[in-house]
Amino acid sequence: MSGGKGNDESPRRGARPKKSRRKSRELALMGLYQWRLTGYPVATIEQQLRDEEMFPEADPAHFNALLHGTIEQVEALDRQLAPHLDRGAEELSPIEHSILRLAAFELVHHPEVPYRVVINEAVELAKQYGGTDGYKYVNGVLDKLAVKVRAVEIKASQGEPGRQRD
Repeated sequence: MSGGKGNDESPRRGARPKKSRRKSRELALMGLYQWRLTGYPVATIEQQLRDEEMFPEADPAHFNALLHGTIEQVEALDRQLAPHLDRGAEELSPIEHSILRLAAFELVHHPEVPYRVVINEAVELAKQYGGTDGYKYVNGVLDKLAVKVRAVEIKASQGEPGRQRD
């Protein structure tokens, strides 16, 4: 994981800056939220998001993978999240449910992104778009899910010298 403010895209010295995965996540969240509330086809939502002012700052491949992948896997993701929820998914706020789905997809299907980055990014999205304490709930649920789907990575990180246990 790179330094900085928890973002996983800090450029190496002399390298061209990468497109922002953070912006990709933010746009994918907007799309998931819209999809959940409206049921519009993903292609329609995707086109609207590609017209957003911030889209040129995003990593289009990561955005596409997150938006389409999360929607395609939504039932499986909800099954993986369910044991870690303290209420039915239908009782969650639509934004926090969308954040949980997005992060669950990334935890399960993007092992190249460190689990701590996935959780941190989800918490930041919850702080920005969710309810007052929604980020705490998102953090707790994703911590539990990560133990299940990233057990080897978590165990390895806890055994590294100089790393704090979470």
